[in-house]
Amino acid sequence: MKKRIAVIHKDKCNHVGCGDYLCAKLCPVNRTNEECIKKGDDTTNKAVIDETLCTGCGICTKRCPFEAIEVINLPNNLNKDPIHRYGENSFALFSLPTPLFGKVTGVLGKNAIGKSTAFKILAGLIKANLGQHGAEIEFKEIIKYFKGTEMQKFLEKLQKNEINLSYKPQQVELIPKQFNGTVKELLEKIDQKNMFNEVVEKLSLKHFLDTNIRKVSGGELQRVAIAAAVLKDSNLILFDEPSSYLDIKQRIKVSNYIRSLSNENNSILVIEHDLIILDFITELLNIMYGKDSVYGIVSGIKNTREGINSFLEGFLKEENVRFRSNAIKFEASQDKVKGIPIELISWKDIELKLGNFVLKSPEGYLNKKEIVGILGENGTGKSTFVKVLAGVQKLNKGKINSEIKVSYKPQYLDFSDNSMLVAEFLHEAVTDYTNQLIKPLDLEKLFGKKMSQLSGGELQRTVIAHCLSKNAELFLLDEPSAYLDIEQRLIVSKVIKRITEEREITMLVVDHDLMFLDYISERLIVFSGTPAKEGIVEGPFSMEDGMNKFLADLDITLRRDHNSKRPRINKPGSVKDREQKAAKKLYYC
Repeated sequence: MKKRIAVIHKDKCNHVGCGDYLCAKLCPVNRTNEECIKKGDDTTNKAVIDETLCTGCGICTKRCPFEAIEVINLPNNLNKDPIHRYGENSFALFSLPTPLFGKVTGVLGKNAIGKSTAFKILAGLIKANLGQHGAEIEFKEIIKYFKGTEMQKFLEKLQKNEINLSYKPQQVELIPKQFNGTVKELLEKIDQKNMFNEVVEKLSLKHFLDTNIRKVSGGELQRVAIAAAVLKDSNLILFDEPSSYLDIKQRIKVSNYIRSLSNENNSILVIEHDLIILDFITELLNIMYGKDSVYGIVSGIKNTREGINSFLEGFLKEENVRFRSNAIKFEASQDKVKGIPIELISWKDIELKLGNFVLKSPEGYLNKKEIVGILGENGTGKSTFVKVLAGVQKLNKGKINSEIKVSYKPQYLDFSDNSMLVAEFLHEAVTDYTNQLIKPLDLEKLFGKKMSQLSGGELQRTVIAHCLSKNAELFLLDEPSAYLDIEQRLIVSKVIKRITEEREITMLVVDHDLMFLDYISERLIVFSGTPAKEGIVEGPFSMEDGMNKFLADLDITLRRDHNSKRPRINKPGSVKDREQKAAKKLYYC
């Protein structure tokens, strides 16, 4: 068995720029006339590392000027070769999450750890190669790999064609590139269960059925993708990030629907970064850990509560593996320290008309040195209100009482035609806030990339750092958690809290992740009204009052976990749910 894994990031490796394979020249093994590092045989001429010869000395990783090499010692308890590897010195995936019939099982892990790869293997879109890239592996060898496990039973059923799979992919935005027609035409074409009307009703698709698939919003497209997965004749459904693009109300509705699909004749697997939603949907959990873009390992199955708490702790007791140095802790809202409030900005009798939509706010204010969260459905004017405070959108009526410096991160980030290097874009952040922004958000490795080359998560972290590096008194962040995994969301939240306190500034944050807002917010603004017609801005309220107002519309209650203090949705109709509703304390009774 390999003791370590070596990955060369081909997009970074530059053998000409480093002086003709500097890594090979410095390698101690190469100096003994062995070829541990050599020029690759493919047309790219990228370096190649022989993992059986590599001693893990770390010289090549430290001296590579382009940070293209990673050599990682594997956990001692890992006693198998990878189930799949993309190529020589490429990402390796160890094992797969386990689908169990009659259960909704979650998969939790950070980005680039192999979650979507695992789903694609289960869905048959990628054929597992047992780490032997380029080789044709017989299916019986893959079954043998999982001998004595629940996965073996599953694969044997798959081999006998007793498993029919349906897969809701992560990148729903690719659907319009693969199909041209109305939403109704797409779903009727896919419907193998004669459930079209039921699914349309459950997922609230009726009002845009006749819309061309290329003209629907991100949230609408997500629900169409979920509907398509459900309509296929299948007994295993894989949902990869079903809450993306959805507001909180839609997330709860979709979660309830996915839960309702579970029965003894099917199995459901869900990847999700919104911990409250993952906790609510699933009964069991696989944690995936390792090193992003290098290797991923799937933990044993756990019940969801224990699994999430283990993930937050960063320690798997059964496997005796610590995959994060620090535990993630939550605190009750009443424990948050509050100083004497000093008003920074206020507004009164605001009214704004945009076509058929009207946004109104009777009054409100923000204090200095506080973080205020914004909650509300899509289409009720949250982003429009933020643009008003940013000075991007003009009012028809009303007044804002303050002239202050504002820094604004918009909801939609389009840098597709921007050739500026990340290092140049983040010049102010690098100069003034390297320790507060650049290091915790892990941005140094992106400096050599163009803005147009960044992934969604990389771009989000970069633009957040750019916004927070500005000299301003009020910072407006519109959906900063989008495209980020759970660890990145919690890191961003810590950065926001630390920056707010150290610089004595004010943050206004719009987001759909309840846990993210619970973690950072001291007060809440709540949006109500009718989507696309009217938005009403109320607050800011205290956390308890704001959450109670918002949760009443969702018909859910939240409690805190005894161990981690994280917020959890009570099971509808449970004793706790009924008690909190009776006491009219929907938020942390």
